[in-house]
Amino acid sequence: MWGEQWTWISPRLSIQVPTGNKSFIKFNKDKCKVLHLGKHNPGVQHRLGSTWLESSSVERVLGVLVDNKLNMSEQCAAVAKKANRMLGCINKDITSRDKEVIVPLYSTLVRSHLEYCVQFWSPLDVDRLERVQRRATRTIEGLGSLPYEERLRELGLFSPETRRLWGDLIAMFQYIKGGYKEDGDSLFTRSHMEKTRGNRCKLLLGRF
Repeated sequence: MWGEQWTWISPRLSIQVPTGNKSFIKFNKDKCKVLHLGKHNPGVQHRLGSTWLESSSVERVLGVLVDNKLNMSEQCAAVAKKANRMLGCINKDITSRDKEVIVPLYSTLVRSHLEYCVQFWSPLDVDRLERVQRRATRTIEGLGSLPYEERLRELGLFSPETRRLWGDLIAMFQYIKGGYKEDGDSLFTRSHMEKTRGNRCKLLLGRF
């Protein structure tokens, strides 16, 4: 939990037990952990009812590994490992190396791991994820000796970085058009400058 806000969060954590009991929700105390975030976090212990909760350096949230440094390196490593493992299964079990066979399998079974919930954990170790696609395109018959960029053009694929940019733009468009009404207004600031031509969806560029 954030070091600067632990006094604000702590009383609300203790409230969760009676609220949960009234709703007939039983918390598994063995699975409840505390993730201390922030450089100056004092690491205060928290309690669920009468049970003290253990501290953890990394936890999985909706399939994404979140560590106490928020640098997402462990998530990148886990995603690359899972994608490489799936690519290895394809290479082992599929004898054909035609692009008509490998590309659909890669797009469905491997690339989905690289792009799952990527707007949340937008990777720091981009080269590690790029190597997965480099390896996949190199296995296709007749393309192994070509440079990576030419292999992408031959296969009609885009780099993971380009696809992440597309995903970010699509998510931002949905926010500003009202697709996520609860959070959209707080995430982006609309620009009201009229000196240049623009549209009502124009955003102010600021520090995150």
